[in-house]
Amino acid sequence: MSYIKPAELVTRMVDAGAYKMQLSTRDTLIRSFMAAAFLTIGAAFAVTVSTQTGQPLLGALLFPIGFVILYLFGYDLLTGVFTLGPLAVLDRRPGATVGAMLRNWGLVFLGNFGGALLVAVLMAIYFTYGFSTAPSAVGEAISEIGHGRTVGYADHGAAGMLTLFIRGVMCNWLVSTGVVLSMVSDNVISKIVAMWLPIMLFFYMGFEHSVVNMFLFPSGLLLGADFTIMDYLIWNEIPTVLGNLVGGLLFVGLPLFITYGRPAARRVRKSAKLKNLAAEPVAPVATVALAKHDAEREPVSVR
Repeated sequence: MSYIKPAELVTRMVDAGAYKMQLSTRDTLIRSFMAAAFLTIGAAFAVTVSTQTGQPLLGALLFPIGFVILYLFGYDLLTGVFTLGPLAVLDRRPGATVGAMLRNWGLVFLGNFGGALLVAVLMAIYFTYGFSTAPSAVGEAISEIGHGRTVGYADHGAAGMLTLFIRGVMCNWLVSTGVVLSMVSDNVISKIVAMWLPIMLFFYMGFEHSVVNMFLFPSGLLLGADFTIMDYLIWNEIPTVLGNLVGGLLFVGLPLFITYGRPAARRVRKSAKLKNLAAEPVAPVATVALAKHDAEREPVSVR
């Protein structure tokens, strides 16, 4: 199995971050829309497995299916661009500006929300026979997730908000690790295995993923859960987005970039400088002596 060493891996990360900023609005929206759709179908599948089997670990074990599919297609999640975009800016890649990065983040957020909302509506129809019956057991489980992860945090006040933020940080520490590990090999099986491990961990431990929540909470509202849109935004989505940004950048992107990216860049510049010096013509000793003595205005004899 092919393995990409960390120094080259960081170069791939920076390249990916710069490339995503150059995509058109249309392409960014399409790719982020489809990314969220695949991810949230995987989330719905995982909740279905957990509910029907009574084995949450089994649901977590299978949840990464959607994540693997979307990254093999090259689609984009907000959690991933949070980590990759800033590295391209720090590396001063052409076109990789703070403005371009913020534009990319905004478009990916919109695309992700659209894809997640579509799946939420479709699954709500599926769970209720077109809203003609009460939600199925899986639909009730999703409703309870929405209630517990909004009102549940609010009940604890500032401590609940801190816990929510930390869960967002921990989530993208793992999810962005999965994003980066998708580049650690050129072999498809190797990519799948590498991505699978951290994604399984985040889902089982109940960390907060901003894009997954774009599906869970609208689903909960559609299925009759007892919380409001403002509860969702204030007591989940906004703190989760901020936590995801901090977790991915602080614990995944920057450590790799600092320890493997910047030293590597310096070595490349030093190597290029040495090559340029080696390519310069070397003057004969006699010519050097003449130039030196001419400068000193002293006569010199050459034999």
